Formats: sequence, structure tokens, C-alpha cells
Amino acid sequence: MSSDIDDSGRPTVLFLCVHNAGRSQMAAGWLRSIGGDRVDVYSAGSAPGSALNPMAVEAMAEIGIDITGNEPMRWTDDMVRAADVIVSMGCGDTCPVYPGTRREDWELTDPAGQPIEVVRTVRDEIRARIEQLVASLGLDPLPDTP
Repeated sequence: MSSDIDDSGRPTVLFLCVHNAGRSQMAAGWLRSIGGDRVDVYSAGSAPGSALNPMAVEAMAEIGIDITGNEPMRWTDDMVRAADVIVSMGCGDTCPVYPGTRREDWELTDPAGQPIEVVRTVRDEIRARIEQLVASLGLDPLPDTP
């Protein structure tokens, strides 16, 4: 576990996808909610969209997590190097690989263009994976998690 924690004593987790508009934003929202200030959370994409997926924003709002202030952004080498854990979601070969960095690849349905029912399913699957990630980092979920 110590390799997953930076000098601050908090693990740094980076979620990567192509557009940084749906899956990675929902994952970051969940981890901020479940992990609180005990983990540093970032998300980015290889070809960031111009705005968040409105269905992803709505699905997260339904469970009390506000991601409206987030903006899609491109990942940088510095961002990737700083991460203790990199979680990729559908970016395939475009996702960077750095030896010694823990990496997970989560195969999730892309919520882009999907109805809210599909996006809710993706949201809930992401939550389950975030709970496993939090446990693997040796953290307990915060008591008031939605």
C-alpha cells in the first residue's frame, strides 16, 4: 500500500478517459465523496470535450454529488507522473503507462449520447468500483456518503 501514497500521506488517483466528460468525471465525483480529503483526486482526457455530459451531471446530482463546476481537461505528463494510481476508462492505447505506477483499466459503457437510465447504471457501477479502490487504499468510506 505504501507505493500508493505520496509524500503528503494521501494517495493521488488520476482517472483518465478520452473526453473527460462522463465516466472519469463521475468517478472523480464519487471518490471525492467517498474518500474526502484523505485522497487527492484528478481526472483528465486525451481529447477533452468542450463540456461535461449533461446526463452524467444529472445522474450524479440525483444522488447528491455536484460535478457541475468541473471542466474537461487534457492530461499532462506531470499529472500522470504525480499519480499513485491511474484508472483508465476506454482510452485504450492513448492512456499513458509509467513503470512503477499502479494502473487499473475499468471497462465501462460510455455514457455519451445515452439515456439517463443507462447513465445511472454506469454511475452505480462506478460507485462499486470506487468502493473497491478505496478499500484497496486502506481507507474506510466516509460515514455520510450518498
